Amino acid sequence: MRKTLFLNPPSYSGFDGGAGSRYQARREIRSFWYPTWLAQPAAMVEGSRLIDAPPDGLTVEDVVRQAAEYDLIVIHTSTPSLRNDVKVAERLKHERPGALIGFVGAHTSVLPDETLKASTAIDFVTRDEFDYTIRDVASRDRWEDVSGISYRRNGSIAHTPDRPLIQNMDELAFVTDVYKRDLTIENYSIGYLFHPYVSLYTGRGCRSRCTFCLWPQTIGGHVYRVRSPENVYEEMKLAKQYFPQVREFFFDDDTFTDHIPRAIEIARRLKTLGLTWSCNAKANVPYEALKALKDGGLRLLLVGYESGNQQILNNIKKGIRIEQARKFTQDCKSLGILIHGTFIVGLPGETPETIEQTIRYACDLDVYSIQVSLSAPYPGTALYEQAVQNGWLAKGSLVNDSGVQEATLEYPGLSREAIFEAMERFYRRFYFRPKPILRIVKDMLKDREVMVRRLREGREFLGFMMTHKSSPA
Repeated sequence: MRKTLFLNPPSYSGFDGGAGSRYQARREIRSFWYPTWLAQPAAMVEGSRLIDAPPDGLTVEDVVRQAAEYDLIVIHTSTPSLRNDVKVAERLKHERPGALIGFVGAHTSVLPDETLKASTAIDFVTRDEFDYTIRDVASRDRWEDVSGISYRRNGSIAHTPDRPLIQNMDELAFVTDVYKRDLTIENYSIGYLFHPYVSLYTGRGCRSRCTFCLWPQTIGGHVYRVRSPENVYEEMKLAKQYFPQVREFFFDDDTFTDHIPRAIEIARRLKTLGLTWSCNAKANVPYEALKALKDGGLRLLLVGYESGNQQILNNIKKGIRIEQARKFTQDCKSLGILIHGTFIVGLPGETPETIEQTIRYACDLDVYSIQVSLSAPYPGTALYEQAVQNGWLAKGSLVNDSGVQEATLEYPGLSREAIFEAMERFYRRFYFRPKPILRIVKDMLKDREVMVRRLREGREFLGFMMTHKSSPA
């Protein structure tokens, strides 16, 4: 068994681009998701270690020093961070030439040849789910016997057969064991979640067909493969024991509410543990189901509204009607369930008028908090293929030299500069209203810790907006 290091490498300052982030970029406020995609295989490789450099503030020098004793180094990469990750790999290879270095993630799954060609420091890349793939690389000498990898052989690139998707999700080891062993829980924070928090997956894949969404189209698939309620309960019981300081747990499944009876059963079991939890949801959950989830400890839902224009929602195959989303939002409010709503500017069909329509829609919904992202055409998504075919790609890089999202698409009558500017305008229009300001002030007055945190986040947000406004689009 090779001594294995799983690495989320150092990157741009405040860049959340690791093995858990859906949009790899530096956000409006400092935030970090858990590197769950690395923790899962790390839990299956005996004697391994996980280093998550960005939240721990580790430099390349720190990582090189700590990696010196490892024979196999597994680096999670992404389309926006690939160039930086290659530099880290080259430095590691220079310091430890005998170590094997592999890249994993959605980018390598879609572009294995291109990733390998980026640097000779990369010995192999994985395709699709890589939990068992890395376990096999760590334990086997012949790569021909390992499904789901691409590597160099005799001057060319070889591909082993694809590895089938995992069907029995209960077979996977608990990631919380790796969290406890290798991570500092307090270093992870998300603005709309209580701090400290812990996030993990109870299933992979998503039934929806949203054209822009990265994970279902590259690794997870469109079948929701789930862990049993019993299995989830056992890990959450362990997590409560491991992390008594944690105030909230987040289920980061693409759509936790894709299987409502199972979600309700999990909530029923979690109620016995007295846990507070949140999750991703689609804006189509019936009132009675929401009530059952709330009774089981649900505090907040992360909901992708994306746009306030029905035609745009149809264009991206969202599978939601505006009226349906409005009713869902009202049901959540009546039950006391908070919503963090996510919106995207620059989707296919966008015009100055539809942007204004979405801003008004968001203000009318008046959810607890929002996130506004620029439309990001990741390789491997239907949105990327559409952009290439229609000539919408105006810029190749998804982030700028500071790790901040770039506007990469443009349409007839809507320039990328206008899309870029709309994000800042969207935030200001939503948050600089009496209702959101009053909500924030009330939260601050209830809890001194929340007050300190919100003041810090406010400074970060305003600083980000100033930088964003002055950045070239």
